[in-house]
Amino acid sequence: MKTMNPTSLFRLGLLSAALAAAAVAQAAPAKLPAELPPFGADKPLAVPQITQQTLPNGLQVWVVPRQGIPRVDFVLALRGAGFGADAADAPGRAKLLANLLTEGTAQRSSKQIAEAAQAMGGGVGAGASNDGITVTANALASQASGMAKLLAEIARQPSFPDAEVQLAKANALQGLKVASGQPGFRAGKALNEAIYGDHAYGRTQETEAAINALTAEALRADHARRFRPDRALLVVTGKISAADAMKLARDAFGDWKSTGEPLPELSAPPAQMPVQRLLLERPGSVQATLRLGRPGMPANGSDQVALRLASTILGTGFSSRVNINLREEKGYTYGARAGSQSSRVGGAITGGADVRNDVAGAAMTEYIKEYRRIGTEPVPAEELAMNKRYMAGTYLVTNQLQGAVARQLAGNWLIGLPADFLGKFVPTLQKVTPEQVMAVSKAYFNPDEQSWVVVGDAEKIGEQLKAFGEFKVVKP
Repeated sequence: MKTMNPTSLFRLGLLSAALAAAAVAQAAPAKLPAELPPFGADKPLAVPQITQQTLPNGLQVWVVPRQGIPRVDFVLALRGAGFGADAADAPGRAKLLANLLTEGTAQRSSKQIAEAAQAMGGGVGAGASNDGITVTANALASQASGMAKLLAEIARQPSFPDAEVQLAKANALQGLKVASGQPGFRAGKALNEAIYGDHAYGRTQETEAAINALTAEALRADHARRFRPDRALLVVTGKISAADAMKLARDAFGDWKSTGEPLPELSAPPAQMPVQRLLLERPGSVQATLRLGRPGMPANGSDQVALRLASTILGTGFSSRVNINLREEKGYTYGARAGSQSSRVGGAITGGADVRNDVAGAAMTEYIKEYRRIGTEPVPAEELAMNKRYMAGTYLVTNQLQGAVARQLAGNWLIGLPADFLGKFVPTLQKVTPEQVMAVSKAYFNPDEQSWVVVGDAEKIGEQLKAFGEFKVVKP
């Protein structure tokens, strides 16, 4: 009997698979039950027991013991050390400062820091936000003492080696060069200025001049001013007792002293800004980048949770109104968004999409329609419930991880929210009414108070923009 060679067998297999797929495609679709079971009741986030203590030097320590994997997470948050502390001629300094913390200390090189962290089964990192800098670390529970000391070394004794600073400057310059050619970068920078004016919250992006002027000496001076125990919080979570965690904190940070006068508290940005309409020219562009925004609400605002819910309904996530409208129904864009961002003393309302040139005006019209609708019509009960489930579910799932809990607590503290907000968010969210959503939307998503920034080819989209007022043309 003649046998088939491997190639023939492979082709026969493909043919069989194709025939099977065709048979499945022709089969009657599966029928769902007439009535699906209802959603289960939302479970509140169990508020963890947080042991709080302030060391004699002013450092606050919060400990959240958790059972589970043998790991301990640390987050050290430095309030007032972020972009809000950047000088007008040094925008984005906080990001460079944070990135260089792990690149060398008085005792170790960047390589030695990484090797030490890995040997303890964990890692270290740092990042900047409007209101602070956070330094994070994690390790096996058996190595918690060593990791606490490494974290303290990184936060208290960074050396900012000249070679590492020069490398960081070169990388930042290249990154800035690449980003500057992107329409979204240009639009975002212009919108920040329209929302915040000359406030420090609007200075989160480095400039070429600021990067070139950076020196190791300037970073050391900035570190001395921004890193102080009396403006710091250490959060410890994981498989560790409160007593042991407090001892680690005292051993690693107890002799940390503040020097000099603290930086002044950041003043609030304007609650209202003049409406601007800017067209940033991008000759030859085949699409228009649309952005709109206005000043928002500080994180501790009384209607903050209602504003978050309104943002989710309007423009956060795939099922939001602006995305369904502009992407799914109209086909103008691959994605559209709108929502709020809140910091300690202020916030921003932003939205936008990248659309085809021929529908730039039509897309702006739909944005205005959706912004006006959410502020004048109550959200239907089913839509409100769906978005509450989405927000609560996401929040609950995210905060199952102990590292996420530590970061959430530290982040809340930086923006002025108390420790118990962690457990209060979901219950507060569930109580928000359609009337509250409509009221907060009317105040913050009023389309007549939004500044517009459009990046695109003036010859192709300029005529469409006339229907929305006079746009100031800005050359590239």
